[in-house]
Amino acid sequence: MPPARERAERPSTSARVQAEVARVVEAVWRLESARLVGAVTRLVRDVGLAEDCANDALVAALQEWPATGVPENPAGWLMTTAKHRAIDRLRRDDRLADNVRQLGRAVADEQSAAIHSGAPDVEAVEDDVLRLIFVACHPVLPTPSRVALTLRLLGGLTTDEIARAFLVPESTVAQRIVRAKKTLADKRIPFEVPGPDALQERLGSVLEVVYLVFNEGYAATAGEHWLRPELCREALRLGRMLAELAPTEPEAHGLVALMELQASRLRARVDTDGRPIRLADQNRGRWDQLLIQRGFAALLRAGRLGGPPGPYMLQAAIAACHARAHDPDETDWAAIASLYESLVRVSPSPVVELNRAVAVGMAYGPEAGLSLVDALVSQPQLRTYPLLPAARGELLSRLGRLSEARAEFRRAASLTANERERDVLLARAE
Repeated sequence: MPPARERAERPSTSARVQAEVARVVEAVWRLESARLVGAVTRLVRDVGLAEDCANDALVAALQEWPATGVPENPAGWLMTTAKHRAIDRLRRDDRLADNVRQLGRAVADEQSAAIHSGAPDVEAVEDDVLRLIFVACHPVLPTPSRVALTLRLLGGLTTDEIARAFLVPESTVAQRIVRAKKTLADKRIPFEVPGPDALQERLGSVLEVVYLVFNEGYAATAGEHWLRPELCREALRLGRMLAELAPTEPEAHGLVALMELQASRLRARVDTDGRPIRLADQNRGRWDQLLIQRGFAALLRAGRLGGPPGPYMLQAAIAACHARAHDPDETDWAAIASLYESLVRVSPSPVVELNRAVAVGMAYGPEAGLSLVDALVSQPQLRTYPLLPAARGELLSRLGRLSEARAEFRRAASLTANERERDVLLARAE
């Protein structure tokens, strides 16, 4: 038997099991939360209630799995538990008592179908997610609320992560989500994909949300991991579904092209320890050529539909310039700077202006880029944006103004909530 001190320093078996279960539950939740909420919403027709039931299932897993073990199909266990929680919630509400029998039959039928087929109805699950995103992006909600709610329901993001993505206080995001769910319930918004007449009106907001989910996976705003590939995969899947749903919409194909091309770099964006690798330093032999070809094809489809290019098409064209360069020195930075100028006109924002300044600095020299970056320093939206001092640090470094560059990299590190990004910025400072 080990000495008492050694035993005290070792984590108990129970604590280790609980920690392992918590990791499993978190991983399953990240992958399956949208499907859980979507499936329960189809049954109860209330997004807020559905999310509550999914969260109840999550708590139940954290309580039961340490004792019973992780089930063979953890996602299926959570789905069944969430649906049973929905039945329990409805039974407590006399006004909804008539729905209980119908919901119970639906759950039983789905469980029977899964037993006989040996697999869930994948198409039905995907349709649930698609319906969920259109409900969350309904025009009855203000645009910021649509985006926040969909990131919460679709991507399983916390309010803190959403707040960082939007550069707004966490309390603001929390209020938007609460108000959005109440509005959807009060207005009795149907759980369905809109018809052709309403589709155009709601597609733009949906595309915005899908891309924000992708971006959270591509460069996580917080936490210990730089990449969350499961979010990129989910956003890509939804983007492809939307492009099929709206085949004549150039921007739907433009968004797919953009995400395909950016996703092609995922394997090269971190080293073996998970540390971020800058674009200029990436091993381009690790870029996924299949995704690059898919991106080129989607961009070509978008262009063939005619009309002036929108923001996603322009960003996809920028990503295509990088994808065509087999070596960083072959990058056509002048073309990228020109595309950013078009993007500023189509979709003006301080972040786009910052990206244009970086491209100008690469195409025409660091002094030209620095003058544009300096003009953005007073922008309120960029005051706590870590990529502003990071970009300024890069340009100052190229100009040989090393002490100033070091200070900018340290300031950027102090602003980011992502541990991996902070490590890289501090290394740049040194």
